[in-house]
Amino acid sequence: MDNLISFLRMFLSYLLVVGVCALIIAAAIFIGIKLRKSKNLKDDALNAEGSEAEN
Repeated sequence: MDNLISFLRMFLSYLLVVGVCALIIAAAIFIGIKLRKSKNLKDDALNAEGSEAEN
């Protein structure tokens, strides 16, 4: 019985570690997408200004 309890405790511990890692990865992906969209909007605005200056 002690082995089963130890196993379940370690299993839940690793499950918690995997869950925390997944949350960190998801947050990093979300931030990266948000920053990239922001940069794309800024680049589009600069390109639009440049094309207006040429005309």
